[in-house]
Amino acid sequence: MNGNITQQVRELISYHCRNWELARTNYAALDRVQSRKLMVNGYEVELQFNPERIRSSAAKIDKASLAARPCFLCEANRPGNQQWIDFGDEYQIIVNPYPIFPEHLTIPVRAHQDQCIRGRYTDMLALAEALDEFIVFYNGPKCGASAPDHMHFQAGSKGFLPLEVNWSLAFREEVKVKGQAVLYALRDFLQPVFMIISGKMEDAVFLFDHLYGLMDCKPGEYEPMMNVLSWKEDGKWITCIYPRKNLHPSCYYAEGDANILISPATVEMAGIFVTPLEKDFRKVTADDLQQILRETCLPEEEMDLLISKSKLYSL
Repeated sequence: MNGNITQQVRELISYHCRNWELARTNYAALDRVQSRKLMVNGYEVELQFNPERIRSSAAKIDKASLAARPCFLCEANRPGNQQWIDFGDEYQIIVNPYPIFPEHLTIPVRAHQDQCIRGRYTDMLALAEALDEFIVFYNGPKCGASAPDHMHFQAGSKGFLPLEVNWSLAFREEVKVKGQAVLYALRDFLQPVFMIISGKMEDAVFLFDHLYGLMDCKPGEYEPMMNVLSWKEDGKWITCIYPRKNLHPSCYYAEGDANILISPATVEMAGIFVTPLEKDFRKVTADDLQQILRETCLPEEEMDLLISKSKLYSL
């Protein structure tokens, strides 16, 4: 494959859509995905009916279930015709065969190790710079990652997520400044979110590590609950960090008509709510989505505490 990495990625997707039946079938199925627009807290979002995402929405990620299945991100367990592009010495870029985006990538590390962004945010920014027509994102181990036992990022086509428009409409409260980077808080948004806007990678990393260190871990967990997106725009890195409090909302566990099978991950945080069941696609309202966000994201008082701690902390 020739050209820059974005061109190589597109050649890789094209190759798999010709030579891998699973990818060919599921990328073709994107043309049949149904969607409708809703307004949530004053911002436009999109609800999608994508039945192929049932594997992710209903994925079992308890220790016993993970131990009982081969890791699908380990090279030895991938289909024989699945190829990849090396990124540096540690990462491999592969085609996600269950896409949400028109172009959807998974970017695992070679070694089988737990999903954890600590010490890897620099890698995320490097990927966002190299994949300049993509948004790179991270699902925490208890925040939507269907392979929490294998460290990976994902990437999807720019121009797809409502976040790309919505964030510029929101009021941003300045929290911390480091060199060419600014940490902002968006309190009155779809859900509480921190943003880092930076013209210098090292300054962005400093502020990310600063915020990461202030966030609490739940008992027995090794990482604060979060979803993260990064992309490059107008010469600057833009990162959204969504602190979380729960993996699933109560409707996920409800029975009968009250059940809604929406499992919020980064894509939902960014305004695309994917449901694999048609009955949910037909019935879900804007109020339902607002409640899902309210139950899975950081409450206002905890967001305020994080902002206060950050402002008080001397860099």
